[in-house]
Amino acid sequence: MSGTVKEALTNDHAQLYDTLVARRYFAKFDRISAHLGRVAGELEAQGALTRTEARVIGRYVTAIAATFRALSYKYLMTGRSDGAPRLTFDRHESGFPVAQELMVMAVDAAQAEKHLSGSASVEELKDRMIRRIVGDLALPTDLQFALSQRLYYEALAQGGLFLARNDPDAQWLEEKNSRRHYLLHWAIYDTQINLPVLYLMDVEDSGRRPLPNDDGRWPQVQHHLMAQSSAGLKLLTIAQGFDTDFDTLHPKRLRRIHLGPMHSHSFTLQSGPISDVLATAMAPEGQDWALVWTVEDLLSDRVEQIKDGWFSTVERQIFALDPFAGKGAETGTTKMERMVVLPERPFQALAELNPPGFRDVRKFVVGSGGRIIATR
Repeated sequence: MSGTVKEALTNDHAQLYDTLVARRYFAKFDRISAHLGRVAGELEAQGALTRTEARVIGRYVTAIAATFRALSYKYLMTGRSDGAPRLTFDRHESGFPVAQELMVMAVDAAQAEKHLSGSASVEELKDRMIRRIVGDLALPTDLQFALSQRLYYEALAQGGLFLARNDPDAQWLEEKNSRRHYLLHWAIYDTQINLPVLYLMDVEDSGRRPLPNDDGRWPQVQHHLMAQSSAGLKLLTIAQGFDTDFDTLHPKRLRRIHLGPMHSHSFTLQSGPISDVLATAMAPEGQDWALVWTVEDLLSDRVEQIKDGWFSTVERQIFALDPFAGKGAETGTTKMERMVVLPERPFQALAELNPPGFRDVRKFVVGSGGRIIATR
C-alpha cells in the first residue's frame, strides 16, 4: 500500500494524506456508483426487482454518488494546503469512509447557507487565482483551498445526499382486498460496519386512513423503523417487532441490502479469496476493485389470528425461515444472496482461480462502455 495512505485512529482505519491518492479514491467510487444503478436495472430485467424497487434503489445510489462528490470537494486539497482536512476511511471492513465523515457532513449541511453567504463566489475566487498566478507568479494555494470548500458547501446546499440517516418514505403500490399496499423504504450509514444499508418493506395497510396521511401512525412508524435499523439486528427481529407494535400494518416482506464492502488492492486490506483475486488481476488504476452487494430477504409465510383481550383477535405474520441446515434460524432470513460487481480484469482472475467461496455468488461484470454483464 502506498505510503500516502497511513494508519489513523485504529488499525482498521486510515487517512489519505496525498492529493493524488485522495482523488484516485473518489474517482474510483464515482465509477462504482455509476455501475450500481446499471446493476439495479439488470436485476429488474431479470425479475429480481420490480420497476418501483429498482427506481428506489437507484435513487439511493444517486444520493450515495452525490455524497462522495461532496466529500471529494472537501478533500480536494488534501496534502497541498496547510490545515487541509484528510479523509478517514475503513480500509479493512468496508473500504468506505467511516461513519463519522457523514455525521460531520450532516452538521456542515445544516450550516451550508451561512458558509456560502460569507464566502466569495466560485467566479470571484477563480479570478483572484488567475491574478495571483499572473501578477505575483505565485501558487494561490489558499485560494484553491477556499474554492474547494466553496464547492463543498454548494454541493451540500444542493441536497440530494445520502446521509447517516435517511428517514422512511412510503411508495404506494396498489389497493387489493380493501387494503392499501405500500413499499416502505429507508436507509442508514451503519456505524458498526461503515456501509450504506438500504431497507425495503412490503406492507399491507388495514387502517382507516392512508398511512402517509395518518398523523397518528406515520410518525410512530418512522421512529420505530429508524430505531430498529442496525446491521446487528436480524430481519426476523425487526419484522416481528413491527408486526407486534402496529396492529393495522402487516409486513409481508422485508429486505436489507448492504452496498459494500468495496475491495481494492491499492486501498484496502483484505484476506481470503478476494485478496488473491485482486493480487492476481494486477488491474490498472480504475479497474482495481470489487464491490460486494448482499441482500437479506424475509418473507411472510402465512397469517395467524392471535387473541387480543377477551373478545378480539389481531393478525400476526408467521415468517418463513431458510430451511437449509438451520441457517434461517441463525440469520433470521428466508434467504440471503451475495453478489459481486467487478471489472473484467478482476473477473478474469476470479474465473481462473475459481475459489470455492465465490461459486454461488452472482457476478456482474463491468464491460466496455460500462455495460453490465450478468454471470455466475
